Amino acid sequence: MKPIILIVDDDQGTRESLSRAFALEGYTALTAASAARALERIQEEPVDAVLSDVVMPEMDGIEFLKRLQERVPGVPVILMSGQASFETAVKATRLGALDFVEKPVSLDRLLLTLRNALRLDQLQRENRELQRYWQDELALIGESPSMAALRKLVERAAPSDVPILVVGENGTGKELVARAIHELSPRRSQPFVKMNCAAVPTELVESELFGHEKGAFTGAASQRRGRFEQADGGTLFLDEIGDMPPAMQAKLLRVLQDGEITRVGATAEIKVDVRVISATNRDVDALLREGSFREDLYYRISTLTLRTPPLREHPGDVATLASHFAEAACRRNHWKSRRLSASAIDVLKQQPWKGNVRELKNVVERVLILSDADPIDEAEVRAGLPASFTPRAGGVPLEGELRDLVDAYEREAIRERLRHLGGHVTNTAKSLGLERSHLYKKCKQLGLDLREET
Repeated sequence: MKPIILIVDDDQGTRESLSRAFALEGYTALTAASAARALERIQEEPVDAVLSDVVMPEMDGIEFLKRLQERVPGVPVILMSGQASFETAVKATRLGALDFVEKPVSLDRLLLTLRNALRLDQLQRENRELQRYWQDELALIGESPSMAALRKLVERAAPSDVPILVVGENGTGKELVARAIHELSPRRSQPFVKMNCAAVPTELVESELFGHEKGAFTGAASQRRGRFEQADGGTLFLDEIGDMPPAMQAKLLRVLQDGEITRVGATAEIKVDVRVISATNRDVDALLREGSFREDLYYRISTLTLRTPPLREHPGDVATLASHFAEAACRRNHWKSRRLSASAIDVLKQQPWKGNVRELKNVVERVLILSDADPIDEAEVRAGLPASFTPRAGGVPLEGELRDLVDAYEREAIRERLRHLGGHVTNTAKSLGLERSHLYKKCKQLGLDLREET
């Protein structure tokens, strides 16, 4: 889209000559013969920059600048005058004018100033967009080197239009990466459409992707647009592409090469403009070796490959993530804001997180539902952990001989089971597969006093 420039000057000749010059440079020029009319035009149609004379009847350029900053703050403004003093130029700059040029205007200098103003405005908007996105609930949270590197790659990849493959385990945020790329790209105002290739029956994948005509197959009661058409102008996210049926891989490859789709049951081709981002939790190299994924399709979808690290590779981010999820859940559900204690965070850090970030998020939200405490302590977090998690304690050493490590682990496991069962020794022994007398003997061996623990 051509940048729109508003020219404000009471001299008709100036307005006309500048309009012609801007049009030749690829800009769209709007004009206003007065500051009052200019304020009306801005309300009618957004502009990318304003070029205004200073000396005008009724409302001068300085007053116009003040009102403009109140109504549309941030729009670049260049003032021009052949009569204004140095003090006026300084005042204009302090009020927010980007530049001040003298009349008669040097067209080369004015065009350079305008290009710089538009570029600066674009950079500022992109910076605000980056800051807004990384503070969003769906942002890629974490200060570890691996997460910082991932965010940097996302920011570098987003403005381009190259196909991207996101690889990583379940729950590591592959869709968040795809959404971040879309939100930070020039396509952000267009649709973001997703499709889970593993969740669609094999016989319906083609229809889901490309759409179908009425009567194309049994059950096709009406014409339907596929995901490619829905995403036209925007981004299509193909999740779990490693599970796409082989027959569909060839058809997808052709669409990615030609940029044209054909609905099921139709003969006419439809041109589409779609950026494709794919993701998989499968071992792509293994799929290629097995022949279950086309090598030519792989190279087509993976101009750039991004990897989402599993949570076990950046455990230092658990505290930040947990606090972020707690704050977001409270805000989303209109709950009183609560925080996690240091001991509660320590418990979360010690868990294996096989489900990665998604599992951590579920645990935090479960704890918030089950507990009214503030801050939430260690006991509440332990109660909210999945039953499949083996209790682990901050006191278990990371170094030492095997016997010492085993003793420390058994000691903490018994403590945790006692807490979980309310200090009931008999039930604790049963749940551990021990006789009550054996539990006492084990505790004595480990230096545990059950009277203190209960």
